[in-house]
Amino acid sequence: MIAITDEQFGDLVAGFDDNFIHLETRDAYGTTVELPHMAKWAAGEHDDLEWLQDWCANLRRKRAAGKSMRRARIVSEPLSDYQRWSHSIAQPMVDAGEDIRWVPRRLVSSIAFPGNDFYVFDNRTVMFLIYAGSGLAAEKLVSTDPADVRLCLSAFEAAWKLAVPHRGYTPV
Repeated sequence: MIAITDEQFGDLVAGFDDNFIHLETRDAYGTTVELPHMAKWAAGEHDDLEWLQDWCANLRRKRAAGKSMRRARIVSEPLSDYQRWSHSIAQPMVDAGEDIRWVPRRLVSSIAFPGNDFYVFDNRTVMFLIYAGSGLAAEKLVSTDPADVRLCLSAFEAAWKLAVPHRGYTPV
C-alpha cells in the first residue's frame, strides 16, 4: 500500500473510468471541511451547501457519461448527530448521481469488513481512509492488491444488499 495526498485522491475521484463504490462505517467524522457546516446545522442556521458544489458537479459529469457511483453508510441507530446531519445534506449528492444508501449496523453483524472505510475505483484500486480517534482524516492508502480489492468488493456488496436507498431511509 502507498500513501497518497488529498490532490491524488481528487485525481482518483475525477478520473475513474467506470465506477466507484464507497463504504462508510463510522458513526462520526470530523473532517475540517465538514465541521463548520455541521456546527451551523446544530445551531439551526441555514447552509446553502455551496461547499458541496464541486463534488456534485463531478458527480453530474460522471453520471452524464454513464458512470456508476454508490455509497453505503453503515450506521448505528438511533443515529449520531453527525449521521443526522449527513442525512440532511445527502439529497443534493443523490440528485447529482451518487446512489447513497443507509444500512443499520444491527444488520451487518455477520459481514466481514476491512478495518477502515474505503473507496474502490473501477473494481481494481482500493483507497482506504484512515481516521484518527477524533474523526479527523489521518491518511489515505491505496492498494491494487487483488485480495484487498476482493475483500472490499465482497464487503460492500453484502452491505448493499441490506441497504435502504436515501429517499426511503427515515433516520431513527
